[in-house]
Amino acid sequence: MKKLLVNFLAVLMCAGTIVAKVPGEKDMKAYLLVYFSDDTHSLHMAVSTDGYSFTSLNDGNPVIAGDTIAVQKGIRDPYIMRGPDGQFYLAMTDLHIFAQKAGYRTTEWEREGEKYAWGNNRGLVLMKSKDLINWSRINLDVSKSFPGLEDIGCAWAPEIIYDEDQDRLMLYFTMRFGNGNNRLYYAYMNKEFTAMETEPKLLFEYPKDISYIDADITKVGNKYHMFYVAHDGGSGIKQAVSESINGGYQYDPEWYDPEPKACEAPNVWKRIGEDKWVLMYDIFGIKPHNFGFSETSDFINFTNLGHFNEGVMKTTNFSSPKHGAVIHLTGEEAQRLADYWHTAISF
Repeated sequence: MKKLLVNFLAVLMCAGTIVAKVPGEKDMKAYLLVYFSDDTHSLHMAVSTDGYSFTSLNDGNPVIAGDTIAVQKGIRDPYIMRGPDGQFYLAMTDLHIFAQKAGYRTTEWEREGEKYAWGNNRGLVLMKSKDLINWSRINLDVSKSFPGLEDIGCAWAPEIIYDEDQDRLMLYFTMRFGNGNNRLYYAYMNKEFTAMETEPKLLFEYPKDISYIDADITKVGNKYHMFYVAHDGGSGIKQAVSESINGGYQYDPEWYDPEPKACEAPNVWKRIGEDKWVLMYDIFGIKPHNFGFSETSDFINFTNLGHFNEGVMKTTNFSSPKHGAVIHLTGEEAQRLADYWHTAISF
């Protein structure tokens, strides 16, 4: 029987249908933070073996230069996830807000600001990797994906989540038409992760006619917790909860960040082996800007952990990260990354 099983597996492997086993939480030993910097408009990575102290790879320098992967020669808002196939998926905004100063274009924005507003762009950078070192890439022009999207004013802060019912990766992001309000949309990607298979639809509708951006969805039990940014008398973090991945999110008027200054870019990640989740956010309303952190076990009560290097959360060789996301890594994955970028880590 064992020999038959081995032969059967060999046939499947030859047919290309075997997918590497996806490691579970029990296999995880480290954390990977992806972020960008206003100075570089490039992708940065940092690792942690305890979830509290993070060390930037490549000595704080970019691991992927924005001008090598983006149409606008710069990226923002990186997000990373591990797919059901075991591969890593990256999604980033294709936008350089200082491109005129950097000599990449002669105008402030890609298109006229009066018609398309601040930071207008049309594209996303989507990447895929088996080892976090070698990446494939597509540059997705959202405005050319479906009829009716030609006049979008932005496509920002993309994130990815696996929809088990649809057996598809769901891409969700901020989008506006012309210079109107920013809102949250979703679409399903094709199997090859090269194009949107479905036309973007509204993910959530805020009860006021305002801009709301930067969604981050985490499944806990049978519920989906979506944290996002509402520009409602300021800029801060709100939460909406649903039993469906792509709709039905219930408006909650509470603010979930403890900050007196403006925040954006919420990202939720779990502490390995604990029933604790960390809500991380970018406090862009302070100078120098910094990340803030709150911790919860029930998504109702949150404990303020403070900012990087002003509390229990630390950075060892970098400062002022922008718009980040965190995932778990196995010890082997973390060590391979650290070795490649000549960074010392200890478990």
